[in-house]
Amino acid sequence: MGKVLLLVFIIIPALEIWAIIEVGQRIGGWQTFGLILLTGFAGAYLARKEGSKVWAQVQRQMSVGQMPGDAILDGVCVLVGGLLLLSPGFLTDIAGIILLIPFTRPIFRNMLSAWLRNKIANGQNYFFFRR
Repeated sequence: MGKVLLLVFIIIPALEIWAIIEVGQRIGGWQTFGLILLTGFAGAYLARKEGSKVWAQVQRQMSVGQMPGDAILDGVCVLVGGLLLLSPGFLTDIAGIILLIPFTRPIFRNMLSAWLRNKIANGQNYFFFRR
């Protein structure tokens, strides 16, 4: 857990600052600022659009009596992708876009599904709290 926190709170922000400085030196400060705003707004729009699609898919599957497993995992990917796009920075924006694009999302959905199956198979049905 400590390694994850180190990654999330120190390494990723440091890489984001480095990327913003590099882009700013190449295209200019105001253009960099505009690009960050543009990706934030575009990400919010894309997350809303894809989130609506996933929600409709969940409702369709539930209306015919199916368990919406893949649709729920798609929803998790869309949620995480949207949050990554709302955070300022280019690296998180790239990761967020990859999670939101419908043809790349199944890769991460399958990885998440395999991780969950592994946790359940090992009897680890808790995610954040360990004894």
